[in-house]
Amino acid sequence: MSERFECIELPELTLHSGKVLGACGPVRIACSINGVPKPDGSNVVVICHALTGSHHVTGDPVLGLPEAWWEPVVRPGGVLDPEKLCIVCCNNLCSPYGSSAPTDMEPGTDRPWGMRFPVIAPRDAARSQKMALEALGIRHVAGVVGGSLGGMIALEWMAEFPDIVDFCVAVAAPSRLYPQAIAFNGVQRHSILSDPEWKGGDYFPGRGPVNGLYNARMLAMITYRSEESFVRCHMRSARNNIDDWDGRFEVESYLMHHGEQLIKRFDANCYLYLTKLMDLHDIGRGRGDAEAAFEPFRKKPFLAVGINSDILFPAWQVEELAEAARDAGVHSVYREMKSDVGHDAFLVDFGQMSDILGDFFDSIGFGR
Repeated sequence: MSERFECIELPELTLHSGKVLGACGPVRIACSINGVPKPDGSNVVVICHALTGSHHVTGDPVLGLPEAWWEPVVRPGGVLDPEKLCIVCCNNLCSPYGSSAPTDMEPGTDRPWGMRFPVIAPRDAARSQKMALEALGIRHVAGVVGGSLGGMIALEWMAEFPDIVDFCVAVAAPSRLYPQAIAFNGVQRHSILSDPEWKGGDYFPGRGPVNGLYNARMLAMITYRSEESFVRCHMRSARNNIDDWDGRFEVESYLMHHGEQLIKRFDANCYLYLTKLMDLHDIGRGRGDAEAAFEPFRKKPFLAVGINSDILFPAWQVEELAEAARDAGVHSVYREMKSDVGHDAFLVDFGQMSDILGDFFDSIGFGR
């Protein structure tokens, strides 16, 4: 199985805010393609990635990209089999992995855009991805699948382009961001903004606010896991003597490790923009409400997957999403992952994730 990459250039993109992205140069969307699309797009599945992920879904690691993140799901013989299907994943706008982002150089200057880059909403991300697929010659897709932030973008695909999408799957994603999730993101951004090295976003060519980004990631990791997971993995295990200041509980070391890993591969301004993008998620915005957003998708299949131990987007929020779809006349199914991992279960418990997707695909007669 080979994963090929494309970087699509779009002339411009009118954003939900009314601003135009691309007025000073083309809009780039980096994509990965696994498999061969049928002319009618009936075997094409779009995967939308999460906050700090990338379009690098599977295959061998590529320089500058994080390692494959859903390879056990997207593999020959897997539930998303690229020998039968064509799996396309687009790098989100504002991500530092190839699509247009605050890290791009501002035309006519010797510095990146930084905070002069326009704010992007999930709807804009979906529109840019749809335009990228059109540039690849794909004008219809069988379905769109996404988890967490990717699930929010998948929902926008469904609401914006119901005529070209046959099914939608949203994993660990609500219909809108609730205040506690916004609060978590706000504290993470404050950590970056209060770092003296942020410098209003104009920290190039320096390393920038790595301490702020490090701390933001530590907080984020708490929301991605559950109390049960921390108890099972760490409980009160410690390194050195905890009665001294250089002593440390293992759970602290775990969070610090993830902070260290992120600052090696991610940009602080991109993190600000992507958490803001997540805050703006609300499929009912400008459409009336969530039920109204689903109405154009009436009679089509939709799967919402909650996670019983998720503290970031609790299962009741995902079940609420499935109910809004059902009330709109969509063939809506709600399934719940049983896991003590927390929000990240869809990135860890690949067997259960594959089983849920497989059951859904069997029920709609897809890909078998």
